[in-house]
Amino acid sequence: MKRYYLGLNVNGPSISECLFGRGSKGDLRELNELLARKYRGTPILCKNGRSALTLALKAYLNGGDKIIVNGFTCYAVYEAVVGAGMTPIFADINEKDLNFDIKTLEKLVATPTGRGAKGIIVQNTLGNAVDMEKIEKFARDHNLILIEDLAHSAGAKYYDGREVGTVGAATVLSFGKDKAINTITGGVVILRAPQKNEIEAPFKTSKISETLRARLYPLFCGICRGLNHVHLGGIMMRFFLATHLVEKSADSRLDIRRKPPKFIAKIAIQQIKSFHHRGQPAIREFCLVKNRVEVLSKLRKAGYFFDALWYEKPVSPERYYKELKFPEKQCPVAVEVASKIINLPKYYKSKDLNVAMSIIKPYLVEDGDEQ
Repeated sequence: MKRYYLGLNVNGPSISECLFGRGSKGDLRELNELLARKYRGTPILCKNGRSALTLALKAYLNGGDKIIVNGFTCYAVYEAVVGAGMTPIFADINEKDLNFDIKTLEKLVATPTGRGAKGIIVQNTLGNAVDMEKIEKFARDHNLILIEDLAHSAGAKYYDGREVGTVGAATVLSFGKDKAINTITGGVVILRAPQKNEIEAPFKTSKISETLRARLYPLFCGICRGLNHVHLGGIMMRFFLATHLVEKSADSRLDIRRKPPKFIAKIAIQQIKSFHHRGQPAIREFCLVKNRVEVLSKLRKAGYFFDALWYEKPVSPERYYKELKFPEKQCPVAVEVASKIINLPKYYKSKDLNVAMSIIKPYLVEDGDEQ
């Protein structure tokens, strides 16, 4: 039986690119120049996306400020806002594209929780673009600093034709696993508007242990995929995690002092140059289902391993969720979506997913179904 996997570096750099790729100051300079031209700003390469987002916030906002973020997101966004000394304010989403919209935002800023917000982070969830014309006007009307997070959406376009990352005061990209640009590690902030506050660019080199983990990750994932055919892949991955040879993306700590390893520069350059804009490209498709545990079980039996969800909780991963004290009553749609979502990869041909779709179809939540 052929098997299909979500994640596990299926769509990332090759083993040889990571194991044997070398980076130079020239590669880093080329990457910086490419990013500066593309997003019309000043790039600062960082250890990871959350560190880049923290620097963006520090450049334009002050400690204690309230920042509006998507109510369906990853722990990295929460950590970045808190790491900048600011307070995340979660805005509920809609089921169509998993983003907040103007109606939700207007309602939020009229409440004591959202009143006085100073910034807003747009993430274009799973690559689905927001209505940026309306969001941009909302930000102007409420004097909000607009920051674009391109972890899911680099290379996409908004409905008005502008490329994502060319609108806000700052643009942030994560180069982490399964992101729109995937070099296993690294990130960048591009400062577009004049800074309110001076920030210090990362000055420490990447830790040897972190560089090795990034270089070895595709190899270890390849081993696990191979062993999955004899039902040993999960055991081997748990061993790699327990011995810290592999690090889960959510566990990559924020550190605004560290640079990314040099070898990622060539990989990032190649991926950025290969962008082909086709409407609103998504890095994952999604659907909402009833009885998700049952659906995933049937998918596994048919050879589809799609359990790596974005997101199984409104702020994922689940192991960090309780510490956030997420306002579930404020974001009921995000809570509902997180309990029903299944992600489908974009890197397989549609014919490879025909059986998966036939399993999912009877469980789909249709418009008008009781939530």
